Amino acid sequence: MGARYAQGRSVEAVQTTGGQERRAGIPPRVIAWFAENARDLPWRRPGFSAWGTLVSEIMLQQTPVARVIPRLEQWLARWPSADALAVDSPAEAVRAWDRLGYPRRALRLHAAAVAISERHGGVVPDDVDALLALPGIGDYTARAVAAFAYGKPVPVVDVNTRRVLARAIAGQGEVGPARTRADLTTMQALLPSEPTEARAFNAGAMELGQTVCVARSPKCDACPITALCAWRAAGYPEYEGPTAPRQPRFEGSDRQVRGLIMRELRLSDTPVPAEVIEQLWPDAVQRERALAGLLADGLATGDDEQGYRLPVG
Repeated sequence: MGARYAQGRSVEAVQTTGGQERRAGIPPRVIAWFAENARDLPWRRPGFSAWGTLVSEIMLQQTPVARVIPRLEQWLARWPSADALAVDSPAEAVRAWDRLGYPRRALRLHAAAVAISERHGGVVPDDVDALLALPGIGDYTARAVAAFAYGKPVPVVDVNTRRVLARAIAGQGEVGPARTRADLTTMQALLPSEPTEARAFNAGAMELGQTVCVARSPKCDACPITALCAWRAAGYPEYEGPTAPRQPRFEGSDRQVRGLIMRELRLSDTPVPAEVIEQLWPDAVQRERALAGLLADGLATGDDEQGYRLPVG
């Protein structure tokens, strides 16, 4: 597939034309590749709502696509609009989140739904700044909704896009620590000005990083920009820069304990007694730390005397 888009030009030939021509050739090849190879995902289908895009983007944070799709479909069947979620309780949002992980995202999504309902008449705004003003919505999510739901020509950069940029533009085999401003500047310089092409390039760069330009064993023979890749042109040098911090293991972590407590709270419509919480994890110090964190995050309410439950509103 890579040879098809390389149009018969060698790496050496590309190098002699200079970096500017090499970069200019990247967007059209990614767009053409994406048109033929994009996976059929719910949020890419015609008519998918801006609200659905917002929900999907929040669900996809640190959660694999395969786990998100069925939960997303259930969520949108129950709450097809921001207004529908806003009138329900935060507890129901957290309960429906089930085991997607990082349940604070459910609370943020509920808070955003309330704000959309109250400030925007139930319509998800299309402007990055207006989206950023919603509770719990960060820069990536705001840009993703503006770009994918409304076709705004704004750069969107996730870890997969960063990998493509690091290799194809910077000639580095790994992404290293996040450099949000620099990555957005690089992506902005590549982004077509035409909205449809900009949306396709944003999505295509992500897809390329997720399915071809993967972290380990990248599939360079199947890449549409192989002949334009600075990393390949340099001979695939070993990365010697700083590395991004690795996420701590889940087993035995506070995250695991928090998950056990949350599962108990989701299964109960009445306050869970403190003695039940005590049976969930043997290390009392870690258990109390996890419970205190849930209370501080607003994911649980109550005390040892009254018991603990999901937030009621």
